[in-house]
Amino acid sequence: MTSPQPVETPTRKRSAQTATLAEIAREAGVSAPTVSKVLNGRADVAPSTRARVEELLRVHGYRRRRAESTRSPLIDLVFHELESAWAMEVIRGVENVARDAGLSVVLSESAGRLTPGRTWADQVAARRPHGVILVLSGLDESQRALLTSRSIPFVVMDPAGDPGADVPSIGATNWQGGLAATRHLVDLGHTRIGAISGPTRMMCSRARVDGYRAALETAGLPVDPDLIVTGDFHHEAGYRQGLELLRRPDRPTAVFAGNDLQALGLYEAARELGLRIPQDLSVVGFDDLPVARWVGPPLTTVRQPLMEMAEAAARLVLDLGRDDGSPTATRVELATSLEVRSSTAPPREA
Repeated sequence: MTSPQPVETPTRKRSAQTATLAEIAREAGVSAPTVSKVLNGRADVAPSTRARVEELLRVHGYRRRRAESTRSPLIDLVFHELESAWAMEVIRGVENVARDAGLSVVLSESAGRLTPGRTWADQVAARRPHGVILVLSGLDESQRALLTSRSIPFVVMDPAGDPGADVPSIGATNWQGGLAATRHLVDLGHTRIGAISGPTRMMCSRARVDGYRAALETAGLPVDPDLIVTGDFHHEAGYRQGLELLRRPDRPTAVFAGNDLQALGLYEAARELGLRIPQDLSVVGFDDLPVARWVGPPLTTVRQPLMEMAEAAARLVLDLGRDDGSPTATRVELATSLEVRSSTAPPREA
């Protein structure tokens, strides 16, 4: 049995400002308390009823008025993966802003998915936080509609893909960072420069490799696709892909590792093959995690201002929550910078 198609009614033509819960309830064929339960993320609503109500909330562009919403003193911070010093820098930044605002931070992980599951969205609706920050993640259309209807603002930090023109986001100048890293190696005299990228599905990874290519092309050097390998931003990928590059008979004399964790894996691969850094191999990372200064030799890397990015994302989500009008989408890119240490040097004479 198929559900009847929605009928165009005067109620459907109402604006987001004039549509009421009672009107939505009448159109959905349920009571106003049932619509309220859906808005509050209550579990005691049949899935078919919930879907019908959510669709009508989306169609009407319903947005809960600030006065209606008693928000919890929380910021939801969502990672696609929660494991590494990278995540700790982001957590510290959000905590800095949350603490000053008298708020706490709730951490979630989407188990490697770039979009959280539906259960997560319902839990957020029930918590009613001051805002949501998604790191290397995003929202599908239904999740965005769900948060919008509850007047829960959200910001994407370091978006994995194009978040859309109407989604506030905080990022970094990844292309410029890849360009600076590779240009530094070119200026030292390297002509065979490898790259270990991150996942190709991530916009930041593609931008860094595009910057690497641009630096080579500007210097009049060929871009050898055999010297570009794909990792996943983890230490193991840097080790595995590093061995692949360094075992080549025409191995590169320098490698842009894409991020610091992959650079550390590359250190291990070089050690295993008896290569010295920087005498036999120059290495540049990306992120400037604290560990980059502690390893031997200290790692030349592109500083991505992770803590400042996280602080900016937290301030933006709180500002959006204080705005009584429709928020204007905001895109901010913070500058990267090259930190030259001891892992890079001119290539050894043949």
